[in-house]
Amino acid sequence: MTFLNYLLSGISLGSIYAIIALGYTMVYGIAKMLNFAHGDVIMVGSYICFFAVSRFALPPVVGVLAAMAVCTVLGILVERLAYKPLRAAPSLAVLITAIGVSYFLQNGAQLLWTPNPKVFPSVVGNGRLALFGGQLTVSYVTLVTIASCVVIMIALTLFTGHTKMGKAMRACSEDKGAAQLMGINVNSTISVTFAIGSGLAAVAGVLLCSAYPNLVPTTGSMPGIKAFTAAVFGGIGSIPGAMLGGILLGVIEIFAKAYISTQLSDAVVFAVLIIVLLVKPAGLLGKKISEKV
Repeated sequence: MTFLNYLLSGISLGSIYAIIALGYTMVYGIAKMLNFAHGDVIMVGSYICFFAVSRFALPPVVGVLAAMAVCTVLGILVERLAYKPLRAAPSLAVLITAIGVSYFLQNGAQLLWTPNPKVFPSVVGNGRLALFGGQLTVSYVTLVTIASCVVIMIALTLFTGHTKMGKAMRACSEDKGAAQLMGINVNSTISVTFAIGSGLAAVAGVLLCSAYPNLVPTTGSMPGIKAFTAAVFGGIGSIPGAMLGGILLGVIEIFAKAYISTQLSDAVVFAVLIIVLLVKPAGLLGKKISEKV
C-alpha cells in the first residue's frame, strides 16, 4: 500500500502542476509568449484566500472565489499594462518584462503582507478517507485536488471546443492575422486567456497551500517553474499535454523523493525532461510545426 500512497501523492501534486501549466500553455498557444509571472499570481491568490478565511472569517468557498476574482483582474491588468504594449516587440523584451513583473509581485507581497511565513488554513479540512480496511488512507486535500484537476480539464476542453470565445482562442492560436481578418478581436481574446489562466492559478495556489501550508512571497516561484516544465514536457500549447505533463512530473518527483533522494528529486525531474525532449522535442503531445521558407 505504500506504493499506492506515493502514487496518489504524486497524482495530487501533479494535478496542481497541471492546473498551473494550463495557464502557461494557453497563453503560449495564443499569444506565443511565456508569462513567467504566472507563478507569482499563484502566490497572490493564496494570500487573498488566507486573509479572507483567517482574518475575515469568511467561508472557504468565498475565500477561493475571492482569490479567483482578484487573480483574474490581476491577470488582465498585467496583460494590459506589461505585455500588450510589447505585442510587436522581440520575444526577449517580453521575457525580461515577465521576469520584472514576477519580481514586482514578489517584493510587493513582501512589503504588504508581513510578517512571513504564514500558516495557511486548509480550505478542504484535515480529514482522511480510509480504504482497504485502513491499510490505505487518502487525505481530503488529495481527493479534492485530483477531482478539481479533472473537472477543470473537462470544462476547459468543452469551453475551447464548443463556445464562441473558445473557438476564437483556437483561431488566434492558429493565425492571429487571419483571425483578425475574420472579425475576431485578438486583444480581447488574449485578455480573456490571461483572465482564465490567472483564475486557475488562484485555484492551484489554494490547493497547493492546503497541502503544503507554509505561505511566503516566493511560494509560487518553484511550482511555477515546475509547471512550466510540465507544459513543455506534455507539449506546450496543448491543453491535454499540460495535464499529462503535470501529472507525470508530480509522480516522478514523489517517487524520486521516496526511492532515490529528497535532495536529488528536482534533478531527476529535469533529467527526465531533458531525455524526453531529446527523443521528442515537441513534447509528449506537442505537434511539430514545419515552416515554409
